[in-house]
Amino acid sequence: MGVKIEVFRMMLYLSFPVAMFWISNQAEYFEEYIVKRKREIFPPDEGLHRKELEDFKERMRIRKEQRILKEFSAESEN
Repeated sequence: MGVKIEVFRMMLYLSFPVAMFWISNQAEYFEEYIVKRKREIFPPDEGLHRKELEDFKERMRIRKEQRILKEFSAESEN
C-alpha cells in the first residue's frame, strides 16, 4: 500500500507542473486576452493625437534652441 501511495504522489508531483507548462504554452487559450491587452497598452495611432505630439516636440525643440542661443549670447558678451 505504501509503495502505491508514493507512486501516486510522485506521479501527481510530476504531472502537475508538466500540465501547467503545457496549458500555459497553448497560444489559442490566451490569444484573445493578449491581443485585447496589447491594444489597451499600445492603442493604434490616431492622426490627431500623433499631430499633437509632433507639434509639442517641435515647440520643445524651438524652446530649447532659443534657451541655448540666449545662454551662448550671454557668454559671448562676457
